[in-house]
Amino acid sequence: MMTTSGMLIVAEHNGGNLNQSTARCVTCATSIAGARIDVLVLGHECSTVAAQAAALFGVHRVLTVDRPENAAPLAAVLAPQVAELAAGYGYILGPSTTFGKDLMPRVAALLGVGQISDLMAIVGPRAFQRPVYAGNVIVTVEVPEGLKIVATVRTASFKPTPDGGTAEITQARVDAALPSHTSFVELRAGGGGARPDLQTARIVFSGGRGVGSEGNFALLYALADRLGVAVGASRAAVDAGFVPNDMQIGQTGKIIAPDLYIAFGISGAIQHLTGIKDAGLIVAVNKDAEAPIFQVADVGLVADLFQIIPELEKKLG
Repeated sequence: MMTTSGMLIVAEHNGGNLNQSTARCVTCATSIAGARIDVLVLGHECSTVAAQAAALFGVHRVLTVDRPENAAPLAAVLAPQVAELAAGYGYILGPSTTFGKDLMPRVAALLGVGQISDLMAIVGPRAFQRPVYAGNVIVTVEVPEGLKIVATVRTASFKPTPDGGTAEITQARVDAALPSHTSFVELRAGGGGARPDLQTARIVFSGGRGVGSEGNFALLYALADRLGVAVGASRAAVDAGFVPNDMQIGQTGKIIAPDLYIAFGISGAIQHLTGIKDAGLIVAVNKDAEAPIFQVADVGLVADLFQIIPELEKKLG
């Protein structure tokens, strides 16, 4: 039986660790009074992830579907399972990350409802705010009574819920037929190495077209690796082939909310600013004093990044 207060959050993880985006979804869910929050962990040998989800404050129960087919996060494989388990819930939420953007539309389609994308605020039990036009307009959407609510949560808009929960962990049974047309083949690592996840990192360095080349990004990587911070890029840098597109920040890339964001050689196109609007402190380094990014930066430095980055390296010793 569907309950309007029952919420199912699809956990994002890498098989061994829960992505912080899940904790941010839990915070979003707790904004609805009386909501009972369950977290669904789909994976293989995922008991560690389930335990991490159970420790999140505000979580009532963790459901796990542990099977070999779930070892890789294939949306086509996961979606039928989520849709079947959604039967008892009024809300099905996932993070507005690459994982969630791939999975949740499939879930919505299987349930025969539309999806709310980039949910950024709760207005009421069935009314939500989301950005449009590159974040220049915030619209309120309301879902009619009787329909399940399927949404991706803009994780940058919510702080992660802290640990402190003691939710029960339950193995769920799923009979949904899985597609045979899709199977996992290979995952090739990008250039990020062991750097923090871009969408959950507390500090992010980012480079734009002003960095000049793929080779010059090595300066940024070296500085970031010394400090253990994440590295992103503007769309211009991605389009120029300096970095892979999974590093792109902005309207058509990743939306981030670090405590500190330092932009090197980024002009500040509106589509990029959309992706960093929730950052705590924005620092911009650009030799063009008229660059638009200085209009939103908390700290601006009109300087050549090729002088500033080596200077920072020297300061670090």
